[in-house]
Amino acid sequence: MPSGTRPIVTTPIFTARYFIPLSIVTLLCITAFFWIAKIESWHEARLLMLGTALGLALYHAAFGFTTAWRTFVTHGQGKGLRAQMLMLSVAVCLFFPALAAGDLLGTNISGFVRPLGWSIVIGAFIFGIGMQLGNGCASGNLYHAGGGQLRAIPSMLGFTVGALWATKDYEWWTTLPQLAPYSFIEAFGLVPALIIHLSVFAFITWITLRIEKRRNGSIDKDTHDTSLPLHRQLLLGPWPFIWGAVALAVLNFMTLAMIGRPWAVALAYPLWGAKAAEWLNIDLELDFWTYWMQPGRESALMEPLTSDAGTLMNVGIIMGALLAASLAGKLTIQWRMPWPHWIAAVIGGLMLGYGATIAFGCNIGAYFSGIASGSLHGWLWLVAAFLGSMIGTLIRPLFKLSNLTATNTRC
Repeated sequence: MPSGTRPIVTTPIFTARYFIPLSIVTLLCITAFFWIAKIESWHEARLLMLGTALGLALYHAAFGFTTAWRTFVTHGQGKGLRAQMLMLSVAVCLFFPALAAGDLLGTNISGFVRPLGWSIVIGAFIFGIGMQLGNGCASGNLYHAGGGQLRAIPSMLGFTVGALWATKDYEWWTTLPQLAPYSFIEAFGLVPALIIHLSVFAFITWITLRIEKRRNGSIDKDTHDTSLPLHRQLLLGPWPFIWGAVALAVLNFMTLAMIGRPWAVALAYPLWGAKAAEWLNIDLELDFWTYWMQPGRESALMEPLTSDAGTLMNVGIIMGALLAASLAGKLTIQWRMPWPHWIAAVIGGLMLGYGATIAFGCNIGAYFSGIASGSLHGWLWLVAAFLGSMIGTLIRPLFKLSNLTATNTRC
């Protein structure tokens, strides 16, 4: 299933072929939760559960960024972009008051407010190209892999290598000219910052409607099967995109409450690369790289991955997609694809990893969580990544990747 493509609406046939894999996957998830709780603590186990909820929401809502952007560029269909604007609208309404207070349920919190520089512009642009070649973004590849698409793994491996490579060059990127971080909440205050953001989201939504109506003559509405009872649709999917948008915003807010910072996917990949190099006995002298000298990162190198919040949540996304695919009765292993697609996946993955690391995050950490944090760098990342995505869309046919979009495309 391509990134952002809505699954065909079918009701699972409740036979042994349905319940056996579902039982195995459910047992696997429960075992993983208790195992993490035993070797670490229930805090880490809850992070794994939170990631699982994110993976289930991503899969059931077929919520992605790659196809949404490509569909708007190639066909003028903005349903996916409008879903993202809804997600961001809910997020800022939750995030801004909490960030203005600096405290959430007794936890000191802070958003992602980053400097504005060339590293974001170039990194996000590279990421935008990579997400089209790799046929998935940071979160998309995780839930695709969990849903049985092993074709996402080459992109994830490339992401890991590219991210580690970027940590070596990180010091050079920090020497480029940049402006100080800019927070709309601090600059304008809570209510004006909310009004500004909600107005921009509404304007972008209006633009997509105008373009879609002009290019296609009508507005593509989000259709879903309303004949199923609500609880069955919630459990088995697929979800209307509004459910996915609201769920992701709320779950990101829960992440802020649990670990004091918003949701981020790309943060785990450099650490995975460093751990892999250590496991392979490759001495890279990471202690002398500027990236790993920053607070929290050097200690992460010394601690097991089971204590890393980013790793736990990313693994949880895979588990959640695996569970969602089992619940929907659509768990199948898909790995065959033409060799040009494999090459595109690896190249795209390298660009995703390198771009995300120098740009302070991916479509989740920089775009979603950056804008939800009221940071101007999130908007800068969005513009640069969207331009890169346009270039990536033009390059896709060189690797035999189609830009045709099915009529059932979701966000």
